[in-house]
Amino acid sequence: MHPLIRTARTTGLFYLGLGIAGALGFLTIRPMIFESGDADATLANLVANESLARLGVAFELLVVLTQTLAAVWFYRLFHTVNRTAAGSIAAFGIVNAVAILGSAAMLGTAVAVATGEAGGAADTVQLLYLVSENLWAVGGLFFGLWLMPMGWCVLRSGWLPRALGWILVAGGVGYVLMTFVGYLAPGAGIVGDLLVVPATVGELWILGYLVVFGVRKRALTETPRTTPLAASPA
Repeated sequence: MHPLIRTARTTGLFYLGLGIAGALGFLTIRPMIFESGDADATLANLVANESLARLGVAFELLVVLTQTLAAVWFYRLFHTVNRTAAGSIAAFGIVNAVAILGSAAMLGTAVAVATGEAGGAADTVQLLYLVSENLWAVGGLFFGLWLMPMGWCVLRSGWLPRALGWILVAGGVGYVLMTFVGYLAPGAGIVGDLLVVPATVGELWILGYLVVFGVRKRALTETPRTTPLAASPA
């Protein structure tokens, strides 16, 4: 296998792992434990499903692991296109992973409190879950930031469909805006949800393309120029 395709597919697999870990941990297990506005219910759910709660912590740690690895491999994939943009993908992705690491620590503490290891109380457990949720929310700022240079690298390299590059850029902008909207206009509802649609489409598209195709065949015979970030993506 050509080294560029191997790097692209490895990057895609790490990204796929990130998506699976996030879907199982944040989108599936967390709602089964955390009841917004009801501390007693959250505590009862956690005590009754301690193993599930601990599994949720493990999935958050997998999010951190896979996002960090994906960030590094995105740098390996795109550093010949532009080192600044590739480095930005890696840096922003790792910062977001650190935010989720803090979230995992909060959930682990919540389990300890609920099971008596730290003298628990429903309000404390609820507070820890709320802080965890907000770490995910503020981490969305850097998740959006890592999508923008990723899209720029797609556009500049020509190794993946150009439409994908624009969707990733739009998705990154949408995620950054959503982070602010979530705090400035918490009742935005469907408007806020629509902001992250391009990001979801772009993520699914790029991880699928990387895993299945790697890169376009013409990329195997091209040597992209290292260019300033301000250069035109055309």
